[in-house]
Amino acid sequence: MATDQGPLYGFYESRIGQPDTDDEVRGYWVFLLGLLFGAIGVILFLPSESAFGADEFTLREGSIIFMAVGLAMLVAGPIIRLPLKAWANYAAYLGEAICFAAVIWFTFVFPAEWSTLTGNQPVIFLYAAGLAIILLGGVAGSLVGGATKEALTASEGRTAALEDELEETQRELDAATRELEEEREESAAGEAAQSALQTEVDELQALNDSLHTSQAQFELYEDRGGQWRWRLRHRNGNVIADSGEGYTRKHNAKKGMASVRRNALGATLLEIVPEPDEEVEEALEETPIIPDVADESKAAFEVYEDDGGKHRWRLVHDNGNIIADSGEGYSSKQKTTQGIESVKNNAGPASYLRFDPASFEIYRDSAGEWRWRFVHKNGNILAAASEGYTRRRDAKRSVDSIREDVADADFEVYEDNRGDHRWRLKAANNEIVATSGEGYSSKSSAEEAVERIKRLAPDADALDVGLAAFEVYEDQSEEWRWRLRHRNGNVIADSGEGYTERNKAHDAIESVKRNAPGAETER
Repeated sequence: MATDQGPLYGFYESRIGQPDTDDEVRGYWVFLLGLLFGAIGVILFLPSESAFGADEFTLREGSIIFMAVGLAMLVAGPIIRLPLKAWANYAAYLGEAICFAAVIWFTFVFPAEWSTLTGNQPVIFLYAAGLAIILLGGVAGSLVGGATKEALTASEGRTAALEDELEETQRELDAATRELEEEREESAAGEAAQSALQTEVDELQALNDSLHTSQAQFELYEDRGGQWRWRLRHRNGNVIADSGEGYTRKHNAKKGMASVRRNALGATLLEIVPEPDEEVEEALEETPIIPDVADESKAAFEVYEDDGGKHRWRLVHDNGNIIADSGEGYSSKQKTTQGIESVKNNAGPASYLRFDPASFEIYRDSAGEWRWRFVHKNGNILAAASEGYTRRRDAKRSVDSIREDVADADFEVYEDNRGDHRWRLKAANNEIVATSGEGYSSKSSAEEAVERIKRLAPDADALDVGLAAFEVYEDQSEEWRWRLRHRNGNVIADSGEGYTERNKAHDAIESVKRNAPGAETER
């Protein structure tokens, strides 16, 4: 980790980000100074005249000096900044020093001992040797020494209590599985023992899955003051923890969430008990305790028939504002009522999903199988799993595999029976692992979709979806909207209107969460 706390370090930390090493900061400033010296050299060169025959320092000589120093620093800066072995950085510093020595030598030989055709061979050779040492340190450091940043980042958080518990559970599960297989190979007479072992395996598997599956989800958002915050929301809609303070940068808020993940599970309880106050205790004994009563809904569902003969609903606040609508029409009033009940049951515990600009959604379908889909922030499903998985972690492993291999994967673009163009992704065993999810009007459009997935998928987040989730997105008019999507992929409610600010869309969602579950239906 970086230890220098000087003004250059402070500027880098506030403008660029948290450095991992001191060399990262030094390399940045070496590169920046090299860029500055090079620019000064070019500016001095433009009005300069030939220096040959002159007896004093000229603009031409100064421009060459600045450009030579700037070039050496421009080459050395990125190599110093890279997380390479120490000897690679020392090679960059040594080469830079040799280049500076060649520049100083140049000031003594120019222009009297400088040829217009060949220059001065020893000076040029010394400067070229310095550049070669810098480049050799960078290339050799990358190919032979390897980077050290992975070792630095990998060591952080390895002692987290949750990860240790997961690893221990996985080891116990593997050991129990191996023991079960050995029992099966020994004799068919051990069926009773095998049954007991299978029960233990199932219990361990359930424990392992429960450790992976949380009843709550972290939400990262930007408040009205432009600061980044996080909150931990239970699936019932209640906020059970928040950051308490805002962060000026998004990655600092993510670090705060990571710290909570690492430390919350093993944290001890420190209970602070105030000194007893006899007068307060007497007052509490005389005052009856009245349980809290949830606020009643201030909105109602209205069911109506649109101009096309479709049945729709809208959620109207008592101030007259429409805070949600069905988004689609239904063929009957009965299906409209079912849609309303779905919103009532799912709006409260639904979590927030943010696509930036696209993310993987991991959800459970109506058959109880785990699936994933790749969703763009405009709502289009770019890709989907070709099969369901019995365990959530298997679906997540499929997502991880897609993210790691998609850049070099071979996509097959084909034309279906209806004349639409589609794509599919096959694994090495020729098994289809992902499909386009929709058809395209032309082959070029399908190929563009493949390129879009290759570009977006490696950096996309994997989001867990419960029964339903709110998606906040920016439409083509650059207005913020929300929609409530069921885990089966259907949009069961949307905002009906756009908002100029993202925070207003979040406020609208909170209004729906408060009012939809208890709202009455007016027909």
